Amino acid sequence: MSDLSVFFASNVATETAEEVIVSDRFKDKEGNPVPWVVRSLTEEENDVIRKSATKRSKGKGGQQVTETDQTEYLSKLAVASVKFPNLKDAELQKSYGVLGAESLIRKMLLAGEYANLLLKVQEINGFDKDMNDLVDEAKN
Repeated sequence: MSDLSVFFASNVATETAEEVIVSDRFKDKEGNPVPWVVRSLTEEENDVIRKSATKRSKGKGGQQVTETDQTEYLSKLAVASVKFPNLKDAELQKSYGVLGAESLIRKMLLAGEYANLLLKVQEINGFDKDMNDLVDEAKN
């Protein structure tokens, strides 16, 4: 049996961060694309995001039905994962004529850039592996 101390909080990397070129349109003074910094989230942070994107409504027979708005969830997940640029910066939001980080990220990026950012966010947070991949890994 392995040493249990490998699971202690002090022995575990808590956050992963990676630089990602989200768009070639954001360039520094030398004309090089400026990378964004994307970080991983804990399940505790993810749970707060998921709950904020979940709505309750009455279904058949008056029963409560909960439904997660996937578009809102992914947008909030992306905003929480982006460390740089600071999407909550009021001056940056003002420059695009929007209020709120979710509105800003949609205004800043082209559709394909946003989709690629969402893929990277999901990857860094461990959502990039499907169940079949995990089963294959466990078998090996």
